[in-house]
Order: sequence, then structure tokens, then C-alpha cells
Amino acid sequence: MYTFSVRDPNVIGTVAASVLCLGGVAAYLATRRKPSPEEIERERRAQLVRSGRIMDGTILDISEFDAEEDGRPREVRVLIYRYEIGGVEYECSQDVSALREHVKTEDLHLGFPCSVRYDVHHPENSIVIAENWSGLRTGTDPLHLRRMPPPRPARSSAPLPRR
Repeated sequence: MYTFSVRDPNVIGTVAASVLCLGGVAAYLATRRKPSPEEIERERRAQLVRSGRIMDGTILDISEFDAEEDGRPREVRVLIYRYEIGGVEYECSQDVSALREHVKTEDLHLGFPCSVRYDVHHPENSIVIAENWSGLRTGTDPLHLRRMPPPRPARSSAPLPRR
């Protein structure tokens, strides 16, 4: 039968190795660099671009920096958009202030369609724009659409029935 002794070299070596491993893990956890909120958001957008599904949505509102707030030209801060998946309507917002070079105020129009990337398992997790993908549709000029004359009713060449 084997007896347990604190003076046994195998027990001392095992305890020392365990203490060193636990100390190493504690030192790593204490000194590791934690990601900033900007890095976490950038990774979330990248994950949605890699694996998210695309759905049609509508831009509801645009929040902008005012010129007098920061002394900068007007730029978009938050996009508010809506989309529907499986009969459930989602209304979300995305902070796009970090994506200034990808979003132009003059290209955004309220009520216009956009493409939304969303997570299949969490449909409320969605984006409209990322560093290397954009769901904004800027090819339509809303003023041009408003200036178009209304369509005329088609004339039929068939005679009208008599009464």
C-alpha cells in the first residue's frame, strides 16, 4: 500500500508545477490586452459581413452631427432602419460615426430601401454598412422620381358599350 507523504519528491514536484501553472494563468489574465469597444464593434461588423444573411429593409431616420456642435461639416451619426424576418418586424439603429468615409449624408434618403445583414440565430443583430460592405442604395435620385409626371390612363381602341 502506498502512503501519502508531503516530503515525497513526486508530491513536491507536482504541487510546484501546479502552483507555477496557476500563477502563469493568473499572470496572463491580469496582463492580457482587453479589446476596446471600437474593436469589439468592428469584429461584430466583420462577423456579420462574413456569415450574415441579407434582407431588404427601409431607412427610417438619420441622426447627424450639426456643424455648430463640433465645428465639423455635417456627417451621419446613427442610421435607424427597419426590416422584417418571418413576420417579425425589427427596428434597429447602427452607429456609423466610425465609418465616416463610407457614409455620405447626400446619398441617404428617408424611406428608401436598403440591404440589411443580420445574424440568423439572433435576427436583432444587424448592420446596414461596414468597412467592406454597404447595404445603402445610392443609385436613385429621389428628386428625379418626384418630378416624373403621373402615368396617363391607357386608351382603348375598343368601342364603348351602348346603353
